[in-house]
Amino acid sequence: MWFKLIRKPQPYVDPDLDPVLLVPGIAGSILEAVDDQNGKEERVWVRIVGADYKLRTKLWSRFDPSTGRTVSLDPATSIKVPEERYGLYAVDVLDPDMIIGRECVYYFHDMIVEMIKWGFQEGKTLFGFGYDFRQSNRLQKTMDRLAMKLESVYKASGGKKINIISHSMGGLLTKCFMGLHSDIFQKYVKNWIAIAAPFQGAPGYIASTFVNGMSFVDGWEQNFFISQWSMHQLLIECPSIYELMACPHFHWQHIPLLELWREKEGCDGYPRNILESYGPTQSIDIFKEALSGNSVDYDGETIPLPFNLEILKWARETHKVLSNAKVPSGVKFYNIYGINLETPHSVCYGSEERPVTDIQQIRFFQPTYVCVDGDGTVPAESAKADGLHAEARVGVPGEHRGILCEPYVFRILKHWLRAGDPDPFYNPINDYVILPTAFEMESHHEKALQVTSLKRRMGNCF
Repeated sequence: MWFKLIRKPQPYVDPDLDPVLLVPGIAGSILEAVDDQNGKEERVWVRIVGADYKLRTKLWSRFDPSTGRTVSLDPATSIKVPEERYGLYAVDVLDPDMIIGRECVYYFHDMIVEMIKWGFQEGKTLFGFGYDFRQSNRLQKTMDRLAMKLESVYKASGGKKINIISHSMGGLLTKCFMGLHSDIFQKYVKNWIAIAAPFQGAPGYIASTFVNGMSFVDGWEQNFFISQWSMHQLLIECPSIYELMACPHFHWQHIPLLELWREKEGCDGYPRNILESYGPTQSIDIFKEALSGNSVDYDGETIPLPFNLEILKWARETHKVLSNAKVPSGVKFYNIYGINLETPHSVCYGSEERPVTDIQQIRFFQPTYVCVDGDGTVPAESAKADGLHAEARVGVPGEHRGILCEPYVFRILKHWLRAGDPDPFYNPINDYVILPTAFEMESHHEKALQVTSLKRRMGNCF
């Protein structure tokens, strides 16, 4: 019997494409713990097996105000980001060992697959930039790494300027770099495309994170991942989280509030349950009181972890950097933001029937939300308010992380990156792809795509 050797077809490579650098958001990079004594490395984010234990022993940290860094409680551990596959390994599939339910740990995976179909090539025109998302978005070490990355991508692509595609908090990191190192940005960057960036914060999401913690997976995977309490103790010392608080100087259409049902004595001397409301600045006093007794036990020692005013001070300086950043001449900026999902904006604890009697106990209350339009995490109002000169701002129906695999987004990116053949259905008037078939056109109208307007829906979000 004769066997015919079948060669696997090589992917199409377009040598004329400009390079792309993918920058993820919070929790969107693989992190490895390095034992400083023997050099042993192990993945600590993301992992399913032993995830909670490794997070508590390797990633729990304290903020050092003298350096602006958050440092692991384990003095013999340092955290690094893997650089395999030209940085793409760290931002592709966050737990490469996971088989069942693998899609829940996809980050840029679908986008990478799609872009390779367009002719992009890893190491030539496609790169990734992972980072320690616990740190400040303006930490000098991260800024230095990004500068080196831009230079290396520029050289690897033969001196071509770079298209940065950032997602979520990666947009704040990119904007910080642009504000602090405008000359380097101008030298190496051609276009910056921000997707679902919380330019003015993610008020409801972050307020409840300070009180209750955060979960990065839904459904059955939660049973095998990291507890909200463990994640809460990590994030309370992360400058990046404080930098995602609602910008207090932004003119919100609806001011994000922290609300508490409290029992107060009325004018007649009888107790009454009233709803108290606190704006972004006033909410800080509530966070301080709520977390005043927060602590963790680590290696036999009780470590207090209150609301960190030193980090808040650092974050306010970061907000100044972000508000002063401008797009350098010769660079084009584009903004894609998510719409049509109820997105937490204001947070309420307690109820008229069960008021909060002790502020330190509100972490045991399930929050309820007043929601606005957005992507489920970032309000559209915040994502649109980039404060920059933009070539286009486009609203796409989609969930915060799911937007990275939206066909609508892929077609927009393909046009902006000038990849493949020109799209005959692209409409330059609203900078959006008009879908060609009658069925797709009907779906387009049903999803109520918005490009320039912000649709608001106020109500309860659970």
